[in-house]
Amino acid sequence: MQHDFTRGNVPALLIRFAIPIFLSNLLQACYSVADMAIVGRLVGSAGLTAIDNASRICFLVTSLCAGIAVGGTVLVAQRKGAGDENGIRESTGTLFTVTAIASIAMTVICEVAGKPMLMAMRVPKEALPLAVEYLATVSLGTIFVFGYNSICGVMRGLGDSARPLAYVACTVIVNIALDILFVGPLKLGVRGAAIATVISEALSFGLALSTVAGGSFPIKLRFSSLCPKRESLIKILSIGVPQTIQMTVLNLSYAISSGLFNSYGIAVSAAAGIGLKVNTMVAMVCWAVGQSVMTMAGQNLGAKDTRRAARCARWGIAVALLAVSCAVLPIQLFTVNVVSAFNSDPAVIREGVRYLRIACSLNFMLYAVMHILDSFATGAGDSSFAMVNAMLHSVVMRLCLSVLLSVSFGMGCVGLYWGESLSPTLSCLLGIGYFASGFWKRRKR
Repeated sequence: MQHDFTRGNVPALLIRFAIPIFLSNLLQACYSVADMAIVGRLVGSAGLTAIDNASRICFLVTSLCAGIAVGGTVLVAQRKGAGDENGIRESTGTLFTVTAIASIAMTVICEVAGKPMLMAMRVPKEALPLAVEYLATVSLGTIFVFGYNSICGVMRGLGDSARPLAYVACTVIVNIALDILFVGPLKLGVRGAAIATVISEALSFGLALSTVAGGSFPIKLRFSSLCPKRESLIKILSIGVPQTIQMTVLNLSYAISSGLFNSYGIAVSAAAGIGLKVNTMVAMVCWAVGQSVMTMAGQNLGAKDTRRAARCARWGIAVALLAVSCAVLPIQLFTVNVVSAFNSDPAVIREGVRYLRIACSLNFMLYAVMHILDSFATGAGDSSFAMVNAMLHSVVMRLCLSVLLSVSFGMGCVGLYWGESLSPTLSCLLGIGYFASGFWKRRKR
């Protein structure tokens, strides 16, 4: 179901649109969470560490897909707000073709360079063969991930966040069932978890593709529509390339962080993997609201209604802060239970609890404001600002501060935890300054 965000109650529309996105993101995360939890229990800490490190390479590679999809989402949203039906069709066809080409290239890169990247991350030697095995198998599903995200990116640009949720809900059930079967009774270990993930990704893409091929897709595409149009391609890339750089740098910073954690041994590495996974699930609240703000801002700025677009950003911040508070509180109350759900090793539990006490707390209030305002800037077509702000967050603050605290100040792995916690501070302040400046109102679209 499509939504026109240029009219109606802003907070009600924002929440209604964000909930399916959050549930979709949460269910997608269940792919990797199920892999980690099941493998961690049945294979052990080496398997858990292998999947955590290999997943970071997968996220790094698929950042290209996500960035291009965001470019398509914003362009479709802006053209819907402007009432440009032909522009929507051209944007959609161009997006589909570009992502298909990119997915093939990324699959080859992942297969060829996967092992060297894992070695550069200093994956513990007992986990390295398992990480290589997992990555080599999962990378075969890259084309399914790219295809699914491009189709759902168009749907969200048009205001439809419900159908992507339905697709993911079906596939997560399949993924978890196959995880249990392949890793448990069939004893395929880490490779079994990877095969389950690829099958699930193929199913989600198949369901999304059936919508396009079956005639229920809101845009009627012809074969000629798949020929990239210069104007649409330039606009998608002008938004998508900075988004790709932003996501790549973000995931690269996490990959480097994993390397720093790995240097402290298997217990800290496994605990950090669990902590980062929990933090990711909390951050999904911000991501869902951010995607809503991005789409709503895109449609309203396409309709040249800057006042309503600003209201979308303000309500987005309020909703994100409330939602993050509700997510962080139970984690702080039941930290031991959260960590022990992934691993029963006392050393891993002890470090995991310490990580979450520091890095899953009030820092998420800063992260929420930062992410919503970066998403607003992207919806306004100014993804370059979001890129620079994200690089400040992920490189200057997270990595540099982590190294400073852990090495220069001699805090060890605890310094890495505090580096993660303090990283959103400057980017939050810059985001507020960007929004208050009103620069986004004067940007041409």
